[in-house]
Parts: sequence; C-alpha cells; structure tokens
Amino acid sequence: MARALDQLIAALQRLPGVGVKSASRMAYHLLQHDPQGAEQLAQALLRATAEVRHCRLCHTFTEDDICDTCADPGRDSGLLCVVETPADQAALERTGIYRGRYFVLMGKLSPLGGVGPHDIGLEKLIRRLTDGVAAEPVREVVLATSFTAEGEATAHVIGQLVRSQGIKVTRLARGVPVGSELEYVDLGTIAHAYADRR
Repeated sequence: MARALDQLIAALQRLPGVGVKSASRMAYHLLQHDPQGAEQLAQALLRATAEVRHCRLCHTFTEDDICDTCADPGRDSGLLCVVETPADQAALERTGIYRGRYFVLMGKLSPLGGVGPHDIGLEKLIRRLTDGVAAEPVREVVLATSFTAEGEATAHVIGQLVRSQGIKVTRLARGVPVGSELEYVDLGTIAHAYADRR
C-alpha cells in the first residue's frame, strides 16, 4: 500500500471513535469518490490549526482575542457556566436557555490518565473569578461537567475552589431523560433523579 495512503489512514485514526476499518473506509472514499472534498478537508484543517486559538476570557475556541459570546454585552456577567469542552458549550448554547458567560476547561481531572488541576486550566478559572474582567463580579458558578467519575471529581474540586472565594455554586441536575419511561431507565439514573427531585 502507498505510504501516503497509510499516513492518511493513520491520521484519520486520531479522531475519537475511529478505528482502522473506519479510517480506511474514509480514506478510500475521499480518494476514490471525492478528491475535491479531500482537498477541502485538508485546507480547512490547515486553516483552523493556523487561525483558531483560545479566547482570552473563557478559553473556548475563537479566531479573535475574545470570542463572540464574551463580547456580547447582552450576556449576564454575574453568571459563569463551567464546561469541559467547546462542544459542551455549543450544546448548552443550542438550548437557548442560558444567557450567562462561560469558562471552558478543555478537559477534566483524570488522575489515572495523568490529567491534574494544572492541565485543565483551574488557575485561569480562579483568575477569571478574582480579576473582575467583566462589568460585574461573578455571583454564581454553574458546574456543567459530565456525570462521569472524572466529571464529578472535577465538579467537586472546582466547587470547593469557588466556594472558598465566597461565590455561590450550583450543579446541573441529572435525572430521567425527557420522553423516557421509568422501566427502561437504569437504576443509577433513577436514584439520582429521586435524590435531585424538586
């Protein structure tokens, strides 16, 4: 097999959830059926890696010094939602319900994976809370990390740090998904939904 093709397959395998078979299928499809799409993908990747950086305030991806969300004067500066990734931020934005500001950790604590507090930007978060970069001080931090063991540990550590600053901390609720039937929901989810009932 051609070395360039091998390199393309290996590069595609770097994507999450993509194994050898999927990467091979994608590579063959692009080269055989969509060479223009392959060129477009290559150019978009090169441009993104050259131009996209972190927002100075919230740490999400942007092409500017400050992202559009942080630059929006209509946002509630006293409300700060902490998420793990830009994808999590985008998901919350799609709901249309949250109108505060964000801080994107770019990860979560994972002692077994070698990811500690310094690796996920906790110092930047504390600076964000104490430096007063917004028009008003942060009065509430909403922890919107995942409900995995690592996400829970991350929320716990951040919660302690934020409370030590005298700021209110809340956590996204968890529970039974909308439209589901209890008999098909796992027991852990039902237990948490009961504990977090309102």
